Amino acid sequence: MLTLLMARKVINGALRRAEELNLKISVAVCDPSGRLIALNQMDGSIGWEVDRCSMGKAVAAAITGRASDRLFEQYDTAGPRMPSSSNVVPPRGQRGGLPILEAGLVIGGCGVSGALRLEQDEDCARAGVRALRASATEPAFVVYSDLSSPLDSMASSA
Repeated sequence: MLTLLMARKVINGALRRAEELNLKISVAVCDPSGRLIALNQMDGSIGWEVDRCSMGKAVAAAITGRASDRLFEQYDTAGPRMPSSSNVVPPRGQRGGLPILEAGLVIGGCGVSGALRLEQDEDCARAGVRALRASATEPAFVVYSDLSSPLDSMASSA
């Protein structure tokens, strides 16, 4: 399951890459059904359409398990309705969205919009997904076995 904390890690990774490239983007992360978990817009990103586009790319990547520009390889627009047809933001078949996988299963999608080129949108999305994978190897939170706080021991030594 893709949690809000995980979605924030994806967004932060994408934003760091955008800053490196001097871009102003919007990043969206959604669950496998296309439901929005988190959205972040950088200062200076341009308008609501950029936000909607990032959401649509995230939805496309999440519901197909493929890069958003491959949306129509799986779903024929003349055929049956796409699973996300009830979503507020329809999927977008443009470059810039990538699925988020865990143990080979799609747990969500990341969509980026607002860069000068679609390749840059996808580069930022890739950085976001990579940031989540990297955080999985970080050490877990420290759990103390006794009821005393680490601050208690600091106070008594002062």
